[in-house]
Amino acid sequence: MLIIGHAVVRDVLDGADARVVDLVRQAYLWHEKGRTSLPHSVFLRFPDAPRNRIIGLPAYLGSEPPSAGMKWISSFPANIDRGLDRASAAIVLNSLDTGAPTALIEGSVISARRTAASAALAADLLTAARRPDGVALIGCGLINREVLRFLTVTLGPLPALTLHDTDPRRAAAFAADAATLLPNATVTVVDRAERALAAHRLTSIATTASEPHLDLAACPSDAVVLHLSLRDLHPAALLAARNVVDDPDHVCRERTSLHLAEQSTGGRDFIHTTIGRLAGGAAPPPGDGPVVVSPFGLGVLDIALAEHVRTVAASRGLGVRIDDFVPVPAATVAAAEPTRENT
Repeated sequence: MLIIGHAVVRDVLDGADARVVDLVRQAYLWHEKGRTSLPHSVFLRFPDAPRNRIIGLPAYLGSEPPSAGMKWISSFPANIDRGLDRASAAIVLNSLDTGAPTALIEGSVISARRTAASAALAADLLTAARRPDGVALIGCGLINREVLRFLTVTLGPLPALTLHDTDPRRAAAFAADAATLLPNATVTVVDRAERALAAHRLTSIATTASEPHLDLAACPSDAVVLHLSLRDLHPAALLAARNVVDDPDHVCRERTSLHLAEQSTGGRDFIHTTIGRLAGGAAPPPGDGPVVVSPFGLGVLDIALAEHVRTVAASRGLGVRIDDFVPVPAATVAAAEPTRENT
């Protein structure tokens, strides 16, 4: 068992954003080809704390070589008020020969970066014909910080940035940090989400909302909206939009905005295509109205990045190896023990 902590994960992934986007793209392509196994995620909820949850995402990725494992990720929104990260995670990788766990990896960095890379990939695919004049970020937390950095990888430096957060102090701090990443960009903080939606043709929404609270009336008609937190948009807004998802079966669950839209219509005709199809060369969905990208966050993305981290860490001699984490067969122990004749 190789145990890989937060610092090592960052050491491997820092400066490798383009590689992360490529790993995410490849995982989507494998999934679109049916080379994955993705049971539904398991949501552990708490009766006395409905905003908190822990999610288990098991996944198999039929890449070359294949890999499998599970991400166990918590979301405790009140952590933000304590100065802590909202989410924390661990990823277990398993041997496909024996099933034994082979690595335990701190997963919060992987989870945030695969989410941001997925969003940036979708933005790249959907704006290839006409790049946006800037980006609006609704929610100034960790995920949108990562999204902004990954957008500079797939789209290049953005000329303008508009920010909104329910906490003005968080938005102001984000604006100060963004000035370092985008020194030539115009950065604006606005007091209403609708003003952010109206500002640019590209918007990323990453909040802790548990119920829909936004429509898309303020958006430009050709806007691309990255709906990463999945529960911000009213179902009616989705029904009037062109919708892109990572997997319809996964995203239409657990009272996401798309799940509510499905319940209201009795079907999924409002879903037009997937990120995997776009990555494979399919054209963006035709028609008028905003394009809304709602990725549930497939576990195969986490496994793809975790396997990359494990491989690189092992090659560099990083992490902590524990040889007796799983039971050692008695025959193996006996073979390793010295005999009387050779002592």
